[in-house]
Amino acid sequence: MKRRRGQALPEAQAHSEGFRQTREARRSALVEDYLELIADLIEDGNEARQVDIAARLGVAQPTVAKMLSRLAEEGLVERRPYRGIFLTETGTRIAQASRERHEIVEAFLRSIGVSAETARIDAEGIEHHVSAETLEVFRRLAARRPS
Repeated sequence: MKRRRGQALPEAQAHSEGFRQTREARRSALVEDYLELIADLIEDGNEARQVDIAARLGVAQPTVAKMLSRLAEEGLVERRPYRGIFLTETGTRIAQASRERHEIVEAFLRSIGVSAETARIDAEGIEHHVSAETLEVFRRLAARRPS
């Protein structure tokens, strides 16, 4: 947490809360990215296959296999032999919430003049770290301005 020169440090508990939220966002970001991508692949009319996930995330297939095992253990995806990967009901809810946050952040960035491509890329990181309060402000401000 950055502070201005001469500004007092926040109280310890309040200070640590910001760091706790950031750590939690980092932990959930990767899971959300996988679930959102799986939902996108399925929605696009294709199966979500390990090879496609690896290509789109720019990672190796063993990395994807490890994460898919974790997601299956957590009850977020089902892996069906010779049929690909499918989201559970819980996985679908998380993917939809992540997609909605992404869309709100991207719309807000576009509304303040950020180019479409940059807004899409930047929203991918911001969506995981933004609070519900900030997200609601982004939603209201984006709705006021034409994109």
